[in-house]
Amino acid sequence: MPRAAYPERVAFRNLRVAVRRTRILPEWVRRADAAAARAVNRRHTHPHVDAFWSRLTGFADRGVLWWTLAGVLAVTGRRRAAGRGLASLLAASGIANLIAKRVFGGDRPLLADVPIGRRLPKPPLTPSFPSGHSASAAGFAAGVAIERPRIGAALAPLAIGVGYSRLHTGAHWLSDVVGGLALGAGVAGLGALAVPPGHAGQTGGGDRPSRPPGVDRGLPSSPDGEGVFIVVNRSSGTSVVRADPLPVIADRLPRAEVHVLDDDETPRQAVRAALARPSPPRILGVCGGDGSVAAAAHEAIAAGLPLLVVPGGTFNHFARTAGAASVDLAIGAVQRGEGVRADVAELAFGDDEPITVLNSASVGIYPDFVAVRERHEHRLGKWLAAVAAAARVLRRSQPVTIVVNGRRAQVWTLFVGVGASEPGTLAPLQRRRLDDGVLDVRLLHAGSRTGAAASLAFGRRVSAVFRALRLLPRRVEVFRAESIEVVVWPREGQPPGFAHDGEVAIAAPLEATSAAPRRGYRTRITIARGALDVYRPASDGTHR
Repeated sequence: MPRAAYPERVAFRNLRVAVRRTRILPEWVRRADAAAARAVNRRHTHPHVDAFWSRLTGFADRGVLWWTLAGVLAVTGRRRAAGRGLASLLAASGIANLIAKRVFGGDRPLLADVPIGRRLPKPPLTPSFPSGHSASAAGFAAGVAIERPRIGAALAPLAIGVGYSRLHTGAHWLSDVVGGLALGAGVAGLGALAVPPGHAGQTGGGDRPSRPPGVDRGLPSSPDGEGVFIVVNRSSGTSVVRADPLPVIADRLPRAEVHVLDDDETPRQAVRAALARPSPPRILGVCGGDGSVAAAAHEAIAAGLPLLVVPGGTFNHFARTAGAASVDLAIGAVQRGEGVRADVAELAFGDDEPITVLNSASVGIYPDFVAVRERHEHRLGKWLAAVAAAARVLRRSQPVTIVVNGRRAQVWTLFVGVGASEPGTLAPLQRRRLDDGVLDVRLLHAGSRTGAAASLAFGRRVSAVFRALRLLPRRVEVFRAESIEVVVWPREGQPPGFAHDGEVAIAAPLEATSAAPRRGYRTRITIARGALDVYRPASDGTHR
């Protein structure tokens, strides 16, 4: 077309847009859209600001932003919130793109009115109303808020920001964004009516008894804390807000010895020093996260002493399983001498001393996530580091080749739970029982990266629905054993890490031979029945 004809073409398209929008929207909505578009387009912003909004809207394409955040929620023990958020996102996105856009349609804003630096590299061609990005954003944030109101409130500004990015880049009108946000929030609300939210104390995706089964066992009591040594890891649980447990411990166990770890001191070092004294403690206690509890449990087993677990971490998976979900419950159990005998697992690398595992061990995506998060945690804080780690891992991770009990497989992740876990989820991070004497082994065989992230994120109920709709992969293999041996072939020459109770350890290398010239890394995981005595309130919740 000749250059002189370009203004006529633009004028004709302007007229066509105006005519079509007249048929679709009331006059006051069109005036509001035009006023909002003029206000946004006339505002002078720095190129870095324009680049930020363009990258945000690009990161939200195909829900990548929300799937990443769902992965963070999943690996931090909030799988039910992640599952509801993604379910709301998928429903809202489907309604917006497959139904609403075809019913209402409408042309998008004219690029001629949008500053060049703000325009998207590939302008969208689908009908304008409603905004699919906004519907997905609101659906996810509202879905998460139904299960976890505080996290949902933190996500709300991000969802609104995604909606504004569609205005800033000239992809949508204001009415498109408002309509999308309303649609997403409405879908999440209807979902809450159909499937009521879980109890605040629940984690994961399914119902769990508040007190897992186990045979009650009388343990040494200490009404005032005499003979009790409690190691406290202040660096655990810094990403959540909770009351300081130390005043409660001092008030209810005044004679207990409380040792707060120094910055360069580990729980194992502190406990071993206490046990080496001429008058060692007769009860070991630990206040911290699952990693600290596992380290103290290892020493308690070796010394033949009972363990008092005071929840002080971010998730406290083992403390909740043991029925010590609060400081008061844990202290009440040791004062009355109420306890239970619990299974643990032993994670052995070559000839090294086995590591005690209380909840789970895994290799693949999750250890990658933990390793990257820990590298950035001191600089960004735990939650921002988790977001950055999830984004990197879900974007760059590759499957790993493993040999399990002599059988070779290529998997995204191998998960080994201590005790039988909930069916229908790949990575249940909290065990259901303390004494069933088995390892629960789950393999997610190699497939799509999105499918791997979804399988890790969803809880039991949401997973069952999505698998019935064939929206989740069926490449999950489950079996149970008392012991397994695993060989992992390194990726890009890097030794593989095994995650265990939130920590990461490196497997032991095998010597290369003529039959196996490629050097792998070997570990063995074995269940140890009834190895740990741990305090928990009696089954009927009353004093003995």
